Amino acid sequence: MRLFNCKKIKDRATGLKSAARAVGGGKLVVIPTDTVYGIGCDAFSHTAVRALLAAKGRGRDMAPPVLIGSKRALDGIASDMSKSAKDLIDAFWPGPLTVVVPYTPTLTWDLGDTDGTVAVRMPLHPLALELLKETGPMAVSSANKSGQPPAETAADAKAQLGSDVSVYLEAGASEDNLPSTIVDCVSEPPQVLREGVLTVEQLRKVVPGVLDADGYGPGERPEDSEPEAEVSEESAPPEDPTEAEKPETAES
Repeated sequence: MRLFNCKKIKDRATGLKSAARAVGGGKLVVIPTDTVYGIGCDAFSHTAVRALLAAKGRGRDMAPPVLIGSKRALDGIASDMSKSAKDLIDAFWPGPLTVVVPYTPTLTWDLGDTDGTVAVRMPLHPLALELLKETGPMAVSSANKSGQPPAETAADAKAQLGSDVSVYLEAGASEDNLPSTIVDCVSEPPQVLREGVLTVEQLRKVVPGVLDADGYGPGERPEDSEPEAEVSEESAPPEDPTEAEKPETAES
């Protein structure tokens, strides 16, 4: 178990090599992303994915998302993507958007109980992208025990995950300690599963019909249709008698 301070040039290069070797060997690593720190492994290593879930204290019903280092890498993972998914990806990748799409049936991975889908994202962080281009797709979840707050630094993650992780890459505190926004793009219209950095309003500027996390489309929420309260004559406040018209008096 080693922690590398990647804010130092020498440690950065050494840390990236160590992390790439660890991932290739089926080990777990902690890496920075543009949202929160993540714990990750080779997405195609069944043993490593099981170890990731165990380290977090999760079951197969909470399959980890997959991070990729380029948009082109998505071609080998996803199939039958909708136009909405492609439009959202074009608008927000690399960045804090995770899309749930059907994965290619011939893939031999086992991320958990995913029902033929994968949650995938391309992060906007140079260290993460550099590692992903070396390792290929990684299964990555937030670097914390299930039920605990996300780690703001690699040191925070180490305090929670300890020796379950082989390599920690420290790049300083997360700029925005919010998770990515997850959008289910398997069916139309897409629906937000978790609102994070990106808001529903931002998504609707690209795909106007996006449903929010409660399943409502634009203008469909109950509060959107409530009429504004009007003041009737009956409910109007009584007239101030002192303001009543007074008789005119002669000027002196």
